[in-house]
Amino acid sequence: MVEEILEEQKKYRDISKEGFAVRIVSLYGRAGMFEHAQKLFDEMPGLSCERTVLSLNALLGACVNSKKFDKMEELFRELPGKLSVDWDSVSYNTVIKGYCAKGSLDSAISMLDEMEKKGLEPDLVTFNTLLSGLYLGNKSADGDKIWARMEEKNIVPDVRSYNAKLHGLVSQKKMKEAVETIKQMRMKGTDPDIFSFNALIKGYAECGNLNDAKLWYSEIGKSNFDPDKMTFGTLIPLACQKGDVDFAYELCEEIFKIQCLVDGALLQLVVDELVKESRIEEVEKLVQLGKVNKYRRYSLLLPASK
Repeated sequence: MVEEILEEQKKYRDISKEGFAVRIVSLYGRAGMFEHAQKLFDEMPGLSCERTVLSLNALLGACVNSKKFDKMEELFRELPGKLSVDWDSVSYNTVIKGYCAKGSLDSAISMLDEMEKKGLEPDLVTFNTLLSGLYLGNKSADGDKIWARMEEKNIVPDVRSYNAKLHGLVSQKKMKEAVETIKQMRMKGTDPDIFSFNALIKGYAECGNLNDAKLWYSEIGKSNFDPDKMTFGTLIPLACQKGDVDFAYELCEEIFKIQCLVDGALLQLVVDELVKESRIEEVEKLVQLGKVNKYRRYSLLLPASK
């Protein structure tokens, strides 16, 4: 169906405009259909459509989105010579993203070095891509080095930069440093977002610390964000594990209040804990809320013995 819709676009006169063709190449990439993206790219000259670095970047992006990482390397090395077009900063950012997705973090760092040698300036996108790849890839020491390079270039980190750093700290259970990072964010005018709060909640949950996890949950209420699926998915099992069924029940009520889609098994976990304490009135309320939920019906059941 994707092919049928996108191939139809070739019949329009706008296909001779590079921006129009690039859009189709990119859409094929998002659908994971790299071969179709490359076919259109190869057809562009026959469609009287110029190919500049814009379309080369679209093909490279389609390659990365389709997870054709070996092909990405081939295109990056061969296309400029074949088409007499030089890569730009967007090209390098795309390849860095691909290497990070592949897990080839050393290669991603080498791309940063290469683009600088070519006189191209890395930007916030470049550094955020690297920081996310390194911190999420448990290479925090390398992430810290990239952070230092970013500061040397006077590039101001944004919330995505800090969230990557938070993930690295939390994965190492450095919770004091993670909390200090939140303070630094705020001091420098960057407000934490839901991903920032979730990182702290996850870190304390993995340490079995419900009290501090609840503290950071309360911080969400003071922000402009609603808790999300990850928030509830982290807190509810921890609350049930620690025997704080009241808090687990409050979380369920919040789920229905903000219409957050979660796994029904998460709600069932709370129902089962309430049943153990014979709190049937609250159980029935959750079951009823599950039935009338606006976006999704949850099949919450009482155990047969009840």
